[in-house]
Amino acid sequence: MSADASTSLPSESNPRHIAIIMDGNGRWAQKRMMPRAMGHKAGVKAVRAIVDYCARHNIEVLTLFAFSSENWRRPVEEVSMLMSLFISTLQKEINKLDKNNVRVRFIGDRAAFSEQLRSKITEGEIQTQNNTGLTLVVAANYGGRWDLSQAFQKIAGKVSEGELLIQNVDEQCIDQHLSTADLPEPDLFIRTGGEQRVSNFLLWQLAYTELYFTPTLWPDFNQNALEEAIKSFKTRQRRFGHTGEQVLNKTITL
Repeated sequence: MSADASTSLPSESNPRHIAIIMDGNGRWAQKRMMPRAMGHKAGVKAVRAIVDYCARHNIEVLTLFAFSSENWRRPVEEVSMLMSLFISTLQKEINKLDKNNVRVRFIGDRAAFSEQLRSKITEGEIQTQNNTGLTLVVAANYGGRWDLSQAFQKIAGKVSEGELLIQNVDEQCIDQHLSTADLPEPDLFIRTGGEQRVSNFLLWQLAYTELYFTPTLWPDFNQNALEEAIKSFKTRQRRFGHTGEQVLNKTITL
């Protein structure tokens, strides 16, 4: 973890990295007597609006929890529909994202996806890899415990091969082996839909993140709602273990 006093004071600056659990698509549809699939399609529209806002307001990274490793437990029909929606959305959106200088990244275990979906994911990453605007990270078949497990496996392999000394396995070493190794840690975490838990999302990375929960269902979470979350973030004093006085006097060193 690295920060200085300027990043620990309430300020007018936006968060560098926003991470969102997009919850409530199914309930949004059920409230309107619609199939759950309609909620997921409405959720895609909300994604477009939030990506557009972040791109225009110089947010560096936006991470969206699109499909968790636990979501495979949902009804087979819903999972199949989500996979089809995932593919069609990639086909429709990647050129627009590329045109708007958005770099797209995917994190998660791709092995369970179809060959077609894996191919679309790779194509999207390659097409946008040199873009310099917003980095859009899509967490798909992702879990925080999976992320830590795969990091530990890589580290254990290096130790067993003599590439890494066991005494050098520290927090920084673990950071460097996570799927988000080249990204800043999230400053602001948002969960829509009324639940107040992180649900196995970015477990290591959220250690010092400001948490924001809203009852708004994801399809109704618009740019105004995001602005409210960011306003809340700007009122927080981020101390990183220091006292409020140290932060105010700008005497902290991390």
